[in-house]
Amino acid sequence: MQNCTTILGIIDMRQRGISYNDCCSRYHVGHSTVKLIMSRFSELGKELTTLRQMAPEDVETAFYPPENIRRKEDSVMPDYDAIHDRIVREGSKANLYFMWLKYKLEHPSVYQSQQFCHYYNVYVEKNHGSDKLRMAVEWIPGEKVYIDWVGDQPELLIDSITGEIKKVHFFVTTVGVSSLIYAEAFEDEKLPSFIAGTVHALEAYGALPKYLVPDNLRAAVTRHTKDELSLNSAYQDLESFYDVIVLPPPPRKPTGKATVEKHVQYLETHLLEYLKDKTYFSLEDINRDVKEKIAEINNRKLKAQSFSRMNAFLRYDKPQMKPLASGSFALCEYKYFACVPNHYHLLFDDHYYSVLYTYYGQPAILKATMAEIPEIRICDKNNKLICIHRRSYKDFPKYITKPEHMKPEHRYYKDVNSKDGAYYRRWAASYGPYLSKLIDTVLIAPRHEEQAYNSCNGILHMCTNQSKLLVEEAAKLCVEGNACRYSYFKKALLSLTDAQGSGTSGPSLPEHKNLRGKEIYQ
Repeated sequence: MQNCTTILGIIDMRQRGISYNDCCSRYHVGHSTVKLIMSRFSELGKELTTLRQMAPEDVETAFYPPENIRRKEDSVMPDYDAIHDRIVREGSKANLYFMWLKYKLEHPSVYQSQQFCHYYNVYVEKNHGSDKLRMAVEWIPGEKVYIDWVGDQPELLIDSITGEIKKVHFFVTTVGVSSLIYAEAFEDEKLPSFIAGTVHALEAYGALPKYLVPDNLRAAVTRHTKDELSLNSAYQDLESFYDVIVLPPPPRKPTGKATVEKHVQYLETHLLEYLKDKTYFSLEDINRDVKEKIAEINNRKLKAQSFSRMNAFLRYDKPQMKPLASGSFALCEYKYFACVPNHYHLLFDDHYYSVLYTYYGQPAILKATMAEIPEIRICDKNNKLICIHRRSYKDFPKYITKPEHMKPEHRYYKDVNSKDGAYYRRWAASYGPYLSKLIDTVLIAPRHEEQAYNSCNGILHMCTNQSKLLVEEAAKLCVEGNACRYSYFKKALLSLTDAQGSGTSGPSLPEHKNLRGKEIYQ
């Protein structure tokens, strides 16, 4: 089968009287091909100008109809529309080889896998565009810092005690237009290492980008789909501390951070191969050599350029970045609670820290800081701060409770049981000597003072929002009547309150001829 250019070129040459040999030489075909093309041209009965106006695919089909293309008699062309839909369907794990096996079961003596894949690629390119196309991206100076781990984990670290050789993990970032590199070695790829690497990279750049673009690692991203992005609580805190935006690329899309992927591959050769020639007994020794080698790479002139990554960073990226925040982000200890227990306290380090009682049954996150003033921060399921406690290192008390977190009934009970006789005497003295005498008598009446606390608490709470004169009058009646008990005081205060409400003890109205008394209505 010949393409459209060859078909039309041979027809044009023959119509101009050019020989068969010259046609064969020009298009590298045999005499039989030239004869076949001219024969079918005559059978079509169309002018050359008409053929030139047709689509190339239509010209090729006219001269080489599909039924004339040699193929096995029982071959059935696969339904590539259905195959493609199955492969790209969200959540589908099917690949092209799986679909060929399925096709082969239904049609055993047709296309082999190579032909099957070839025609599928032709179908995709024709109907969905080539997957070799790449989007042109305009990098914005200082806008993004890309973050990743190097895939290669060489065995470089020797344990000085056991002699065991350990793998080392390399954390890598690049920034903006310059792709200035930062790299650091860690013993693992866990959350503390990931946070520490991010903080150290930003400190090395001495400035902050608008976006941090990490890989979709569990250390940074809890959930990332086309509909939802949920960051790890620690990375949310880092995001807030530095006032940046964490924006991971789409999952399983390395082209979303092509610049760092490219430099990861670069460092596997230009950094790791350099380190493999040495022996190390500590991470500090490894990172000292890493720092020297990365500085050399950053100051090395780029290929076919007159400047280095560092020159480009200082000229383009850093002027567009924000100043680095004062202080350094410190990682907390995180503890997740599926639900707040019914005593509304969260256990950490053998102590219980209170949260507002209305959060009972809800998820919560406890964060223990190791700052100059250690704190316990408790957040809700959306990482919104609920309360802060001073972290306790004493053996007792075990329960660190804020009164405002308690249910009202619990708070009242705590107040009653946390006071002593001196407290109630001071409280009573604020009203006057008679109430003070009443409370003192109540306290010394039982065999044990503690047994009178409930009565004192009840008497004093009864005085709340009452006039001091009225309270003192009620207390005087009890003291002079030698009836210093809660029930007698309650009756006396209630009697005086009712009398005051009815106005019997209040001032009388002045006499006037226009004012009539109650006797006028009798």
